[in-house]
Amino acid sequence: MADPASPRSGDRRTKRRRRSRRHNPDGTMTLIEHIYEFRRRLGYALLFVIAGGILGFIWFGTKVGPIPKLGDIITGPYCALPSTGPSATRIEFPGHGCTLLQTQPFENFMIQLKVGIAAGLVLIAPGWLYQVWAFIAPGLYAKERKYALSFVGFASILFAAGAVLAYVLIPNALKLLVGFGGGEFSTALAGDKYISFVLSLLLIFGVSFELPLLVVMLNLIGVLKYEKLKKWRRGLIFALFVFAAFATPGSDPFSMIGLAAALTVLFELSIQIARFHDRRAEKRLDKVRQDEGWDKLADDEAAPFDYTPSTVEEPPAKPGAKSGGTDDIT
Repeated sequence: MADPASPRSGDRRTKRRRRSRRHNPDGTMTLIEHIYEFRRRLGYALLFVIAGGILGFIWFGTKVGPIPKLGDIITGPYCALPSTGPSATRIEFPGHGCTLLQTQPFENFMIQLKVGIAAGLVLIAPGWLYQVWAFIAPGLYAKERKYALSFVGFASILFAAGAVLAYVLIPNALKLLVGFGGGEFSTALAGDKYISFVLSLLLIFGVSFELPLLVVMLNLIGVLKYEKLKKWRRGLIFALFVFAAFATPGSDPFSMIGLAAALTVLFELSIQIARFHDRRAEKRLDKVRQDEGWDKLADDEAAPFDYTPSTVEEPPAKPGAKSGGTDDIT
């Protein structure tokens, strides 16, 4: 056990004090301390991702109460394709039911690991999102840091909502994509290709749903005003449709229109939130102007600010300490 009086123990205690908001309210750090802080937050975020990946890996083949297995959830859109009748597009092997093809050894394990990590990112999203915010927060003002919990909470909800919307759209997208060919082709998808398609769609929708939250946060800290958003509204909505057309991996109209429509609704909601926030800020400023009498000033008249610098009070001397002045010289 390290000696509390040892230099190394003192260094650790000093570092903790530097990270403490009570001892370091401004969050000031040197470049090396920023690098160490980045390493620390990245390590914590990776621990959250690993923990979520383990939970997702176990959930892949295990049913949790009324919740079906993760493997059944992820293969649900593929199994919804018809396997019998005149409109059949999916091959179903006798005695195996709805299964994906394994085209190389060890592929099943890698698929289960990949799906588990992706599910863990969603399940443990508040943990690693908080680490991202905790690294950024020291560079913000106190009034900006108070949005930390709101940012983490809404970011997690929006990411999950985007993933759910993508999952709802995947069956229609698959039916359209495998339905070409006029019945001349049958579908038996390889597991790796199918899982990569589904996960990429879930990830793109989840990350895209964070864009309106970014707009709101920039407005709350005063970087992006409502007037600019109102002026750029048409161009930004057009850009959202272009982004949806390039971002969706399936190149199907269902995914593109669904993503673009959802982003447009969320973006319009973020604009209205910015409008409400800016109006409240303007009312508070008008009240301050009336209380201080600024509204009665002419345009070329200076505001009555008090420019007298404040004095710095010296801390009281400790009992028994000697003053270093010349008065002690006899």
